[in-house]
Amino acid sequence: MTPRPGTMRLACMFSSILLFGAAGLLLFISLQDPTELAPQQAPGIKFNIRPRQPHHDVPPGGSQDGDLKAPTERITRDLSSGAPRGRNLPAPDQPQSPLQRGTRLRLRQRRRRLLIKKMPAAATIPANSSDVPFIRPGPGMLDGRWVSLHRSQQERKRVMQEACAKYRASSSRRAVTPRHVSRIFVEDRHRVLYCEVPKAGCSNWKRVLMVLAGLASSTADIQHNTVHYGSALKRLDTFDRQGILHRLSTYTKMLFVREPFERLVSAFRDKFEHPNSYYHPVFGKAILARYRANASREALRTGSGVRFPEFVQYLLDVHRPVGMDIHWDHVSRLCSPCLIDYDFVGKFESMEDDANFFLSLIRAPRNLTFPRFKDRHSQEARTTARIAHQYFAQLSALQRQRTYDFYYMDYLMFNYSKPFADLY
Repeated sequence: MTPRPGTMRLACMFSSILLFGAAGLLLFISLQDPTELAPQQAPGIKFNIRPRQPHHDVPPGGSQDGDLKAPTERITRDLSSGAPRGRNLPAPDQPQSPLQRGTRLRLRQRRRRLLIKKMPAAATIPANSSDVPFIRPGPGMLDGRWVSLHRSQQERKRVMQEACAKYRASSSRRAVTPRHVSRIFVEDRHRVLYCEVPKAGCSNWKRVLMVLAGLASSTADIQHNTVHYGSALKRLDTFDRQGILHRLSTYTKMLFVREPFERLVSAFRDKFEHPNSYYHPVFGKAILARYRANASREALRTGSGVRFPEFVQYLLDVHRPVGMDIHWDHVSRLCSPCLIDYDFVGKFESMEDDANFFLSLIRAPRNLTFPRFKDRHSQEARTTARIAHQYFAQLSALQRQRTYDFYYMDYLMFNYSKPFADLY
């Protein structure tokens, strides 16, 4: 019996529909990113720190006491050439077959393409951005003051990231080397990394870290020389390559900054207006010999009595007779904030609120608060905006402008206002 033409057409159409449906399903499966089929961990919100409970686990490749496993030169070479650049660091010393490596590479490349498509045009994610989520304040912290501090942190990070995106676009593509982390101190029990900015409360912050680490019971018991010349606190660059990368990607990173002109005046008062066995013979002699006409033999012998305009001449001289010093170097050079994604940015001007807020966020002991005492020359008043203006009044308008230009990135990144009305 011969089938009817209409029946044959229906059968052909039905077969075609089935074939097209099967082909479409196969195409959808082949294009689907396997990484999106697995449950994804929500990215860590930088503010809402998740509490880091004290513990003593050490990453593979890192030493228990933080000792350097290889010479710094080798670490620098390793970090420059082979440092993981993404957010997810592979577990070290885990053998993989060539097929597994190839599959992982293809998945990472596909995932990176998807992320780039979804990323806002102005966004910049530093290479060592931590995926540590900030803890959410507890019920007792949700009053107006904590909310205000929370918002302040969000705004500071936004301003800093925008400045980096505009002026330091290439930084996020560079590899972190030990030089970039040489000013960062490590506290392993609470998983904190602190970048030291001299003259911005660094002595007292080191005291706090020592108490957090269990090295002292009170900040008041720790002497100045113990803070700065002891070896109780480890620097991040003393760890091996994997130890550095592990801590950068999992610890809470913070720094505290200060208005640049006030910080500069504070450094000058501390190092040149008081007897100092290092800064007078090393910096003072060179400054007086170069910038003071008819300097006395006694001044040239001791290096004492440097005046603020002479100090500023040295600072602005591209051919400085002596090098730069950390006490007046840029924060952008000391802490590399465009390369290292800091989770918390505090300010010297709001130190008590910011510091104690941070200690609450990392769940430090309740009896630990940021110390208020002045570390050195306690009989003198702290350097304030009024005192800084008195020193800068000794300079010409051109010198003030050039000094502002010298610290321009610090003013921009940390949202400080121009200290003088005639600055452009």
